[in-house]
Amino acid sequence: MDDGTTIAATSEQLAEVRFNADGLVPVIAQDVLNGDVLMMAWMNRESLDMTLSEGRMVYWSRSRQELWRKGDTSGDHQLVREAFFDCDGDTLLFKVEQVGAGACHTGERTCFFRSFG
Repeated sequence: MDDGTTIAATSEQLAEVRFNADGLVPVIAQDVLNGDVLMMAWMNRESLDMTLSEGRMVYWSRSRQELWRKGDTSGDHQLVREAFFDCDGDTLLFKVEQVGAGACHTGERTCFFRSFG
């Protein structure tokens, strides 16, 4: 398997991440090649640290209350290429290389395949 890009965030940068009352921060995964928004999920501090150090997306599953390394079950994993935090520090953006069929648990390439209207 290809390796993702590890990110050496500083302690000052990490201190700017604003986790909510449940200890979570929303995360957008965007395709680094074409800009498609692939999915939105949540991270806690541990999953953020793991993602940055491993170069592979690790999320927090609110329904299962456990860490969730994207692709461990499906094989459709996400390799980190770049990482950003917004001006308020309350949302993260990861530009990823989507490996496999798709990011969505339904098998679609992106979770945002349905439109209004």
